[in-house]
Amino acid sequence: MVGYVEGLRELVGHRPLLLVAAGVIVRDSAGAILLQRRTDDGRWGIPGGALELGETLEEAARREVREETGLTAGELDLLDVYSGPEFFLRYTNGDEA
Repeated sequence: MVGYVEGLRELVGHRPLLLVAAGVIVRDSAGAILLQRRTDDGRWGIPGGALELGETLEEAARREVREETGLTAGELDLLDVYSGPEFFLRYTNGDEA
């Protein structure tokens, strides 16, 4: 099944897309934070990704944690909302968001 973003990419190629994404800070009982290595650029980061059509931010956050780590998220608290030109991304494959 093609996801929402993948479907848009088929239409617009690498042109910039306005995307909403959720990232989750997963901590263990000692307070350590779970990081994962990205497959696209090798950087370390927290689990997360773009919303699918019809999802809430919380649903996306829970789905991404499950897909990327196999874990089930417990209680979630909104930390902050970030936007602006400093969050423009150009991925290694040329996609812009």
